[in-house]
Amino acid sequence: MEVGSTSPLSIQVVSDGRIGMENQALGLAEALQRLSPSATVSIRRVKWRKAFDRLPSALKAPWMLDPSSDPVFPAPGEPWPDVWIATGRATLPLSLMAKRRSGGRTFVVQTQDPRWRTADFDLVVAPRHDGIEGPNVLSITGSPHRVTPERLAEGAPAFAERLDPLPRPRVAVLIGGRSRAHDLPEAQAAELAERIGAAVEAAGGSLMLTFSRRTPAPAKAAMTARLSRLPGWIWDGTGANPYFAFLHHADHVLVTEDSANMAAEAASTGKPVHILPMVPVKKADKFARLHADLQQQGAARPFAGRLEGWDYKPLAETGRAAREILERMARR
Repeated sequence: MEVGSTSPLSIQVVSDGRIGMENQALGLAEALQRLSPSATVSIRRVKWRKAFDRLPSALKAPWMLDPSSDPVFPAPGEPWPDVWIATGRATLPLSLMAKRRSGGRTFVVQTQDPRWRTADFDLVVAPRHDGIEGPNVLSITGSPHRVTPERLAEGAPAFAERLDPLPRPRVAVLIGGRSRAHDLPEAQAAELAERIGAAVEAAGGSLMLTFSRRTPAPAKAAMTARLSRLPGWIWDGTGANPYFAFLHHADHVLVTEDSANMAAEAASTGKPVHILPMVPVKKADKFARLHADLQQQGAARPFAGRLEGWDYKPLAETGRAAREILERMARR
């Protein structure tokens, strides 16, 4: 499906380059590309000079960008992208400039709550748990992401020799770490590991565990010490990332409560998602709302110390947001 012309749809993704941020915008761009197969996707990463990083968005100008930033605006004579998809605070002033400088030709999409006048964008794709509303806001469960059944299947063969022989049920365990709202001290990690290990052993299954960059070293060590005796694989961060293969092979997914991205990605698999508790650092209403949303849709439940199974329709919120973009572009 092409919009407004016979030329291929051009999509530009803009972020500060952090994987969790970039994947939101890139996942939405890839969903658009699936609907419009000839579409092209380009990626731009930006960073503000330290002296200007904390300035309000309204006061920022392109010359304040760090020289390491990619050029985000077309050179004279070059066309503007049809769709601009950006995520994160660093991109806000650039998104507003793109809308103005393109003369409205570029359809500007911002993911997450911009904490800005939402009407200044063509569309804001925001997690429902952010609680923002408006005619230019599309609320979705969780954040846009890159996980699809096809991508998981593509990522599985490289690890099949190691994962196929594992006894079932296979349990993918996705561990986050310290954030503004949650922490994973050693004692909590050890307790979680004991509960996870007991559940996997009782079911006669196996473990596929990955830590995040935010997982504290003592927590990682405590969990590894308990869970390394189980059949399976605790990825140590070296070599190719088996994350997609873990989700593909899993019969259950256990995910710590600190990551909206991991929970939404897990819920797109159609497999039972068990939420693992962490130590609250401050009130985490947004995460509570997300987990309640996932639970209402049948995707997730708090981890009860056993591997109960259930069925639900896999969430496909990123695809729904992509369709909304094309529909709004067609109405312009």
